[in-house]
Formats: sequence, structure tokens, C-alpha cells
Amino acid sequence: MTFTRSAIPDVIIIEPKVHGDERGYFVETFRHDKFENFLGYKVNFCQDNESRSHHGVLRGLHYQLAPYAQSKLVRVIDGRVLDVAVDIRVGSPTFGKYVSVELNGKNKKQMFVPRGFAHGFVVLSETCTFTYKVDNYYAPECDRGISFNDSNLGIDWQITSELLHLSVKDTKQPKLEDTLDLFEYGRNYYA
Repeated sequence: MTFTRSAIPDVIIIEPKVHGDERGYFVETFRHDKFENFLGYKVNFCQDNESRSHHGVLRGLHYQLAPYAQSKLVRVIDGRVLDVAVDIRVGSPTFGKYVSVELNGKNKKQMFVPRGFAHGFVVLSETCTFTYKVDNYYAPECDRGISFNDSNLGIDWQITSELLHLSVKDTKQPKLEDTLDLFEYGRNYYA
């Protein structure tokens, strides 16, 4: 398992080793000790989630506020997505910047999205099964989002807007500059 810090060092790209032969493959998708040793702090995942979506479905950009802030470890079982994490920590040198990576069923890459980031993805394949671990439970009162097409973020979703499918909720999210509920850079949201 290889861990790589992205352009925003708190966002981690994980590449598991795939063992394959004529029977198929085996892959270790998570190992707590290696994960925490690389991060340097504790993350206790408490729930696994899975979604199935079709081409052009965009989910995001979502996050939860403290005390129910969440880290996510995301991956694709089959299909392809463009996965995006946006730094929403006020005072961060990378505030408003994002990391994007293609996750797919072949490359088996994963992305760790820490607390203090908004997360979203768009499906690039015909269908996709997307799964992720979270380290805090869903709390509707702490659920927040940012507009996927905020021009100040400048995210290239790799699909034209006419082909995107969004929830009503995601079409009404505010721009980052209009969002009051954000995180503070340097604050420990894991305590």
C-alpha cells in the first residue's frame, strides 16, 4: 500500500497493491496501523457507505460541521469517478483550492479527505459503485455544502453541465465566499 500526499498535503492518495492471476485478484483496501502511521494522528472509522450512480451524476460538494465533522476514505468498486476535495479551512494557505483524482475499479486508488474539506464526485463511466468510510455519523443539523460550479473554485468536472445530474439540494448550495459555516485552519477537529 502506497500513501502519497497530494498538492494539498492533508489530502492523501492511497494505492493498494493488487495481487492478480487467472482466478481474479485480491486487494487489501484498508489497514488501520499503516494508515494511522502515515497520517500521524488517529482516525476511527465508524460507518461504511455505498452509492450506485449513473453517468453524469454529481454528488457534492458536501461536508459536516463540528461536532459531527467527518473524514472520508473514498474508493470506487466498479466504474470511474472524478473525486474532488476542497480546502474550506479559513486561514489555510490552500483555502479554496482543490485536489481532484480519478478513482476507478481498475486502478483501485483511494482518497482520504480529512475534516475541514468539502467533498464531491462526478461519475465518468456508464455506472459506478462508490464506497467510503466515515469517522463520524451523519447529523442532518450539521450537514452543509458548497456550490459545485462556484467559479472561484474553478473545478473542471470533465463533463459538460448539460450532462450533469444533481439533487435539488446540490443545485442550491452557496458559493464558498457566501458560506459562513466553515472550519478554522490549525484547529484540531479530531479531539
